[in-house]
Amino acid sequence: MTPRPWLHGFLDLCLLAMLRERPDYGYGLSQRLAAAGVADIPGGTLYPALLRLEEQGLAIPDWQPSESGPRRKYYAITPAGLDVLAGQAADWQRFRDGVDALLTGVHHG
Repeated sequence: MTPRPWLHGFLDLCLLAMLRERPDYGYGLSQRLAAAGVADIPGGTLYPALLRLEEQGLAIPDWQPSESGPRRKYYAITPAGLDVLAGQAADWQRFRDGVDALLTGVHHG
């Protein structure tokens, strides 16, 4: 599992990547993060991140009925969210490659 302090910097990227696959609600997203081995995200961290994505126009909410209780707020990625995801994914890959190089002692340059 990823340590929580590191995850805060990457949570939006992870959420956007999951929403690119399909719309989902908060608990579903937290389950998917845990299943991917990323982290167990508490609601106090997850829901503010989803609200931030909504306020930035990167995700759009849609209230849908639930078979097991009250309506659920599903989020879907927006075209702007797809653009941000593409840019952040490229940044992440450069960062990851740099850290990998440092950890393995293989430097380019």
